[in-house]
Amino acid sequence: MLLIPFFFSCQKKHSDVSAKNKTIIFDKSYLDGLKKNEKEKYLDSLGDLLKSKENDSVVREVYLKAATEYYNIDNLEKSLSFSLKALKLSKQAGDSVRIPKALFYVGDCYQNSKRDSAYFYYLQAEKIYYKLHDFDNMGSMLFNKAHVLFYDGNYVECEVQISKALLYLKKSTNYRLIYACNTLMGNCLEKLVNYDEALRYHNLALRDLEKMKSSGKDKDEINNYNVSSVINICNLYDLKGEFSKSIEKLQSLLSEDLKKKSPRLYANVLSNLAYSKMKNGNYRNVDSMFFESLRIVDSMGVESDILYKKIHIGEYFLTQKDTIKSVQSLKEANQLAIKIKNSNEILSSLKLLSKLDKSNSFFYANEYIKVSDSINRVQQNAHNKYARIEYETSRIEDENKILTKENFYILIFSFGLVLVLIVVIVLRYLKYRNKELQFVKKQQRANDEIYKLLTEQNKKIDIAKENEKARIAKELHDGVMNKIYGVRMNLGFFNSIMDEKTIEKRKVYISELQNIESEIRMIAHDLKRGSFIEGNDFNILLSSLIENQKEYTNTKFKYLNDGMFEWTTIENIYKINLYRIIQEAILNISKYANAKNCDVLIQRKDNYLLHLTISDNGDGFDMKIKNNGIGLSNMKERVHSLKGQFKIDSKIGEGTKIEIVFNLQTLSY
Repeated sequence: MLLIPFFFSCQKKHSDVSAKNKTIIFDKSYLDGLKKNEKEKYLDSLGDLLKSKENDSVVREVYLKAATEYYNIDNLEKSLSFSLKALKLSKQAGDSVRIPKALFYVGDCYQNSKRDSAYFYYLQAEKIYYKLHDFDNMGSMLFNKAHVLFYDGNYVECEVQISKALLYLKKSTNYRLIYACNTLMGNCLEKLVNYDEALRYHNLALRDLEKMKSSGKDKDEINNYNVSSVINICNLYDLKGEFSKSIEKLQSLLSEDLKKKSPRLYANVLSNLAYSKMKNGNYRNVDSMFFESLRIVDSMGVESDILYKKIHIGEYFLTQKDTIKSVQSLKEANQLAIKIKNSNEILSSLKLLSKLDKSNSFFYANEYIKVSDSINRVQQNAHNKYARIEYETSRIEDENKILTKENFYILIFSFGLVLVLIVVIVLRYLKYRNKELQFVKKQQRANDEIYKLLTEQNKKIDIAKENEKARIAKELHDGVMNKIYGVRMNLGFFNSIMDEKTIEKRKVYISELQNIESEIRMIAHDLKRGSFIEGNDFNILLSSLIENQKEYTNTKFKYLNDGMFEWTTIENIYKINLYRIIQEAILNISKYANAKNCDVLIQRKDNYLLHLTISDNGDGFDMKIKNNGIGLSNMKERVHSLKGQFKIDSKIGEGTKIEIVFNLQTLSY
């Protein structure tokens, strides 16, 4: 009886995985046109080129594509090497998309040689896809795990894995994968002698093919799937003894088109049809059908199919009472089964040989027992082995979770400790800064008081001077002037003397007295009015303040005054605060502005508005960040204390402009 389970490698069908960046070093269309040995050379050169590239998504994708191409030309060693390289690079880059894909590819490479390793890598990929909620790929991994378990004879666990896969694929539109899962489930249930359920799953697989047709899949591919499913269904009919159903379905499949497009499938249909007819007691053309099918698969070198054909031919000769040919065919089948390690067919051939070869019956019976016991032990060990893999993986994950949790707590504690230290440092700094600011403010208040005291003292001195000058003026005017005036009047009386010489002399004295009178009157008036220099002392003070900056900075400061007013008419409180504002501004400009020029302009408008403008061409600053500096705050406080207006405009790279306006009528004492 021939069982043809249908499996496929998902790796083979993923050569066209989505990659946004098509790299110039991987030409898929060119590669498809090469022969097998030319493909390998191309892929080898591609691998040498990739070694010099940096680890990015394109390089990792090309490694995976090259691994697929090696897999397709049956070079599993190089496919494994490229898959492992892609896995390493993906882990280094934390590429969550390509890590499970690389694990998947590595598992494919181990599937026929180291099934436990394949199972391990499929399991790792499955867990990552689960975290990514990629249920289609998760279903693929469960299918591949079930495939490994099936070929290790662990049919119970295989059924469990396929059931999980179908559960995750309930809402999937990947009908090809669902078809494969239903097919494998049917084959698994057949091995578990649950023929009715197996038949149900194979019929579900046929329904999946109808969905694939409606989605526009390749017709020839779907037809091949359909032939494989019918063969599986007919195997079940044969096991149930319903040979006529099997014969009817298999005969409908035979066609020249199938023979031309899929000779292997044609050979399997022909062999199975011959087997069903033989079991049904119809031996017409059975031998020619068996030998034609054997010839086809022998020419293709498919050893697993040759094995089944030889066993069936051995059974056929047994029905024809030709023991010699039957034994010969079964011996060849037994040797081939041992060669390809097909344990089921080793047992089948040994069982038949023990019945046919009477002379060696005892030997074949013992071999059958040994192989059967060995298979049972292997299957038991395999079952335990896969259970250990699941357990060890789960245990490692639990340990990693514990370590991750511990590391998280350590990280939180460390972060908290650092945060506390930062807060302590900031608080200490703010405390120190606050003390410094308080000291600066106290110093400024002290300086203001000193300046105010000096100004008041100067005012008292000025008042004393004014009083003294008024007294002197009064003395000059009321005393000296009167006396001189009396002399001039007396001299006027001498005009009665008509001596010409005397008259001229008197005129000279009288004229001189008039000059003295005018001069004294002018002096008296000047003393009373006061000097121009004394009236502009604050200008001199400001000029000195700005002039002294030359010793400390490269900025050229320029003091401008429209000259339309006198400082003597302005209250001292305004002059004190103007002086401090200008002092603060030019200090900031010297320290931070890196300006070449700075203009300080003072104007008086409408007789009661005092305008101060300080502008520089320095670096400027971002007002959203630095608008609340200590210097600016002090200026604002001074201006607001006098009910003035304060405006500042600054842009990075465009300098700074400060404008202050005082209304001299708003402040009253």
